[in-house]
Amino acid sequence: MTISENEHFPQFTPVEYLEWEAQQELRHEFVDGRISAMTSESVEHDRITANFSNMLQEHLRSSVCRVFNSNVKVQTLESNAFCYPDISVSGDVQDRSANNFITHPCLIVEVLSPSTEAYDRGEKFALYRQVTTLEEYVLVSTDKIELDVYQRNDLGSWEFSSYEAGDVVELKSVNFTFEIDRVYEDLVVEIGE
Repeated sequence: MTISENEHFPQFTPVEYLEWEAQQELRHEFVDGRISAMTSESVEHDRITANFSNMLQEHLRSSVCRVFNSNVKVQTLESNAFCYPDISVSGDVQDRSANNFITHPCLIVEVLSPSTEAYDRGEKFALYRQVTTLEEYVLVSTDKIELDVYQRNDLGSWEFSSYEAGDVVELKSVNFTFEIDRVYEDLVVEIGE
């Protein structure tokens, strides 16, 4: 998703934002009282998101975990931010009855685009790190076969692993191992360098 700042949005409280956004046609993220409109992305972005989501759905079938798409917000409680990840997964009972947003994801996946990559790697990841249940954060490239995984270790620090064409990816948060090429099925993309 592309974020476009709009100077014309007023400052909102979290409650005002949730009430206002429920009436909007487009999705909007909320950080520190600021609202940013989310716009559509490329066919590649959507295909990668669908491939990854379908793999997770199949793997987690019959488990307590639920896979959420980009229409479900994640709230970071410390900063009262509401963000729309491309994919999130939660096995927490509190998120099973969620209507508008979840608060306890164990896995978040963002599919990168040129307009969002810096935000997804920087400010958005900083917000997500506030979620105490988050174990893994995955960033997926759209222009080459490349995937970055940040895993929270037992000491609470984040460890980084990068994968490229031909690699096998392990997501410990959902006990899932897969070939990276499956994420890029039906797409023509460059092989990472």
